[in-house]
Amino acid sequence: MIGALMLDIAGTELTQEDIELLQAPQVGGMILFSRNIESPAQVRALTDHMRRIRPEILIAVDQEGGRVQRLRQGFTLLPAMGRLGELYQSEPAKAIELSEQCGWLMATEVLAVGIDFSFAPVLDLNDISDVIGDRGFARNPADIVTLAGAFLKGLKKAGMASTGKHFPGHGSVKADSHVAAAIDSRSYDEIYQKDMQTFIQLMPQLDALMPAHVIYDQIDPNPAGFSPYWIQNVLRQQLKFNGVLFSDDLSMQAACVAGGADARLKAALDAGCDMGLVCNDRAAQCTALEGISDIALPDQQRLERMRGKIPASVPGLNIELDDEWKQIRDNVSEFRSISS
Repeated sequence: MIGALMLDIAGTELTQEDIELLQAPQVGGMILFSRNIESPAQVRALTDHMRRIRPEILIAVDQEGGRVQRLRQGFTLLPAMGRLGELYQSEPAKAIELSEQCGWLMATEVLAVGIDFSFAPVLDLNDISDVIGDRGFARNPADIVTLAGAFLKGLKKAGMASTGKHFPGHGSVKADSHVAAAIDSRSYDEIYQKDMQTFIQLMPQLDALMPAHVIYDQIDPNPAGFSPYWIQNVLRQQLKFNGVLFSDDLSMQAACVAGGADARLKAALDAGCDMGLVCNDRAAQCTALEGISDIALPDQQRLERMRGKIPASVPGLNIELDDEWKQIRDNVSEFRSISS
């Protein structure tokens, strides 16, 4: 059974404490960070060990490209998606092709080391946000839909589920919600006509969404990830989205409005998230876990959609795959080198 809490570990292998936490029924996911990565072979050994302890665990990573790329040593470095948006202005067909290749290449390499999915793609506008910037494909929603749609096609071809983030849009908010409260005072209509369009138009292709830790104060006093209005009324009822909903990291500063780690996780789940992330704070993870120990497990059928098409383990794994992988890796690497 898959629980409602996703957490992380400190090192490159499991400690006894990690193993004990993995066995808790309400732990449903693990997310890897740069500190957990030494090589493809080491990552695959780590994910295989996690599954020996907890076969049903979902394992995730942030492997967007550009500055948000946890898997680096031994993996293909991807361009920031904003570079594809720039290329799209002059060579749209090439940008679309490269976007699909980036999605396929990222997913193929991530799956090879036993990770089910990356929290990608970013569907926010590449606008004024300090934390989004060129993580977003473009400033224009129509361009994002085209390029992210191609990226999603690549993910699906490789066998990876997708997570669009950060609904209903973080690109028009300057503050970084990791370190400060982020408030967007625009009307619902403004947000709907601009930022939400990328999510709405790509919703049929998305397996999951991650709500933003942003307060849209003309609409609801809670950050979107804690808001029954945004999650139940807008996403589930109006937009009919039936995919998985992951909270953003509940250790982020903008999430602290909900109280301690247990209160934050419970607020996210009560609002309608399927799984909450508590990262980089073991004490907070234990507090959060204790706080939800007696609640029902989340929708299992929905969460199972995030299971990646992971190949059989290969001893001494290096990311050296077939001819298609080599050609696409070369294409993407060449573009990254000339666009960075």
